[in-house]
Formats: sequence, C-alpha cells, structure tokens
Amino acid sequence: DLNIAYQVVGDGPRDIILVPGWISHIEVFWEEPSVARFFERLASFSRLILFDKRGTGLSDRFSGAPDLETRMDDVRAVMDAVGSEKATLLGYSEGGAMSMLFAATYPERVTSLVMCGCFPRLGAAEDWPYGRPPEVQESIYKACTAEWGTPVACDTRCPSKIGDERYRQWWARWLRMSATSSVANEINRMNYNIDVRNLLGSIRVPTLLLHSVGDRAIDVGASRYMAERIPGAKLVEFPGSDHMMWLSDAEGILDETEQFLTGTRSAVDVDRVLVTVMFTDIVGSTEQAVALGDHAWRDLLQAHHAKVRSELARFRGKEIDTAGDGFLATFDGPARAVRCARAISEAVRSLGIQIRAGLHTGECEVMGEGIGGLAVHIGSRIAGLAGAGEVMVSSTVKDLVAGSGLSFEDRGRKQLKGVPGEWATYAVVG
Repeated sequence: DLNIAYQVVGDGPRDIILVPGWISHIEVFWEEPSVARFFERLASFSRLILFDKRGTGLSDRFSGAPDLETRMDDVRAVMDAVGSEKATLLGYSEGGAMSMLFAATYPERVTSLVMCGCFPRLGAAEDWPYGRPPEVQESIYKACTAEWGTPVACDTRCPSKIGDERYRQWWARWLRMSATSSVANEINRMNYNIDVRNLLGSIRVPTLLLHSVGDRAIDVGASRYMAERIPGAKLVEFPGSDHMMWLSDAEGILDETEQFLTGTRSAVDVDRVLVTVMFTDIVGSTEQAVALGDHAWRDLLQAHHAKVRSELARFRGKEIDTAGDGFLATFDGPARAVRCARAISEAVRSLGIQIRAGLHTGECEVMGEGIGGLAVHIGSRIAGLAGAGEVMVSSTVKDLVAGSGLSFEDRGRKQLKGVPGEWATYAVVG
C-alpha cells in the first residue's frame, strides 16, 4: 500500500545500498555534477542502489516521519525488489543510525557497513558531549519553517560551496523537491531523539567509519566514539569541513570505500543477532487455576494461547517458547514488539484475565530454535516488574522507537536480579 522510489546504477560484483540522510531526491541528485561523479565512481565497482525513504523525494508523500524500524522495512523491500540477497549499507549523516540498526538486526543480509559523517545520537546530553544543543536544533526548526525554498543549511553542511551560487541554487531546488518544510521538520524532530549507542557492540559486520574533522554539522567525536565501540571498526578522518560526502573530501572517501569493500572477505557470524525479546504471563494464574479447576483452566489457557498467537502473527513476532501461561517471543523491530504486547493485553481482557509484559532489545545467541544471552535475562526481569495489564520496557527499547508515536512513563532505575548495574525502566502508556 506504499510506493518506494529506487534506482539501480552499474552492474558490479557487489551491491551497495546508499542510505540517505535527512531528505533526498534520487532524480535531482543527478543534476549536481559533484553528486553524479560520486555516484558514478561507486557504481564503477558495485551495483549501486539508490532510494528515497517514504515521505521524501519520489517515494509516496504523507504527513509524519518514518521511524527507524519502518525505514528498515523499506530497505528490505527495495532489496527484495532488485533481487539483492546481501549488500553493503552506505549510510551518510542520519542514514547511519538506521544502517547500524539494520546491520545488527539482519546481519545475514549485510556484507559490510560504511558510514560517512554519522552519529549514534544527535541531541546533546550530559553523557554525550558531541551532540547538538537544543537551542541550535530550535534554530534549525525555525529556519526550515521560515526559509524553505532557499539554500537552508547549505553553509553549515557545504562550507566549501559558500561562494558557489550555482551549487546553492541546486541545493535549494533539491530541498524543495525532496520534501515539504513540515515533513523536513518532522524528520528533524525524530532525528533529534535518535539514540542507538546501546547497540554499537551488537554490530558484527565489517564497518568503516569516515568523517571530516572540520564537519560543522556532526562532530567528528561521534565517529570516534563509535569506532571505539563497534567491534573491529575502522575509522578514517579527512581534513575537510564539508558534511556532504560528495564535496571536498570526496576522492579520499571514495578511495577508502573502494579499498575497504574490494578487499573484504569476512564472513558474518549469524549465530548472534539483534532482536527485541518479549515475555508475557497471566497475572494471578495460580489463584485462577485453583478457582476454576483443571478442565476450565485448560480451556482458558487454550483461548489465551490462541489470542497471543494471533497477535504474534499480526505483528510478525516469532514464538520461541511457551511454558504454562507464559510466552517468550522475538521481533525484528522494537515498535512492533511494543504494539504487539499492547494488543495482547487488550485481547485477553475479553477472557477475564490480565497479562503483564516485559521487553528489551539486545544481542542474542541463536541456539537452534531457541535464544540465549544477557538480553533474554534482562527481558525476563523487566517483565517481572510489570503490574497487571502493564507493558514495561528497557531504555534501549524506548530510545529505538523514537518517532513511532508510542508514549512512556518513567519508572525509575532498577536493579535487575543477576544483571550488572542499574537499568532505566519505562511503562508504555496511552
């Protein structure tokens, strides 16, 4: 029920999917010689796959910014449409966060990861000195509202082109054709809430980080931070100040990318994947079993199981284990997992029972049809904190569903039995 625009350029031996930043337009891109040269060089050693995310460019327009999980669905759809089983994800700017989440969630479909001028978190925080202060972000919102149609943000992202009126006019046209000012700001607001720092250690594909040290839009410290936490990642810094990868540092970026991709033969360990785990159980099950008797309780359990499995199928959840009145399931997207838990809670009310649910997103070991690892224990412990009818989540889940429309209530930091440290917990509300 949605159209995503894409374009395939070149016929090289490896697929590269270019994951765009803020907004894009795959047709207007080619009107700028520096962009065209950049794409043509990539296509000289790959099959280059370009696309516009939903709401932007030539893809279907609508009101609202797609969250990271939705964007992953769009990438998978494009890969399937062009027959790409595995590809390198080349994300720039905001495109890096989705690329990292995709690589950790679907490692079997990603050969490697290249990120240029990217970040795991955009907004400034006490523990994130490389972020953008709120007042700077507010000025961006105002500029996009008042100055859309002009070269908004060009001087910050393309300082080497400050005196190039032809480029500035192209930039203004590219923005106008890529999105409306309202959609651009909705994406801005969603991006400001992105935080995928907790997932960096779960990325198991070969990773190359590229960043210009003078980048005025994204501090190079963000890439240095990621390089220290993504296993085996390589960081290359360039002397320029442009944020857009096709400008002053383009040749160096292309050289490093080609060397990295054509020399990589690393296999992906698909025995460890990033998933969202969900635990549910019936509140007061022992008391209800005693009150109902064996036969009536068995019938109630069967009805409960049927409703749970129906919602799992609707939200693409995978049933891992069922023990008594409890379920363990996994999802390839945290927003779907949260919505499924809420739907299950609502569905079983008609049976006169209530469930509690707990969710956490983390790296799990795949063991046949089962899963294991710390993430599973964390999900189980968080489920134990939930009350009747509640869906509790970890801060990792909350951070990953930014822009999804889900709301949460802070339940404080908790010590989870058998899990080191304290964990921020949240209840889903609304």
